[in-house]
Amino acid sequence: MRGRVQGVGYRASTAHEARRLALTGWVRNLPDGTVEVAARGDAAAVDALVAWLAQGPRGARVTGVDVEELPDNISDLASKFSSLAGIDRLDEFTIR
Repeated sequence: MRGRVQGVGYRASTAHEARRLALTGWVRNLPDGTVEVAARGDAAAVDALVAWLAQGPRGARVTGVDVEELPDNISDLASKFSSLAGIDRLDEFTIR
């Protein structure tokens, strides 16, 4: 997510919403001021989270959401992208 998404409770609110939707994965701040989310679960629930991310919590001003769909077997990708390591083992949604 791009925009005013750090320092406004975006990660905690995202984790809360993802848990409500029974998704697994994580959310983290990136050094460039954006927020990165990796989520797994029912396709409709992931779509609902993406829609929520475009609004964010009160105080956030989201100016863009980039979505990249990953294949079901992300273990192959995890070796290439360290930020994805462990997502296939998560049984909850965490803040990193």
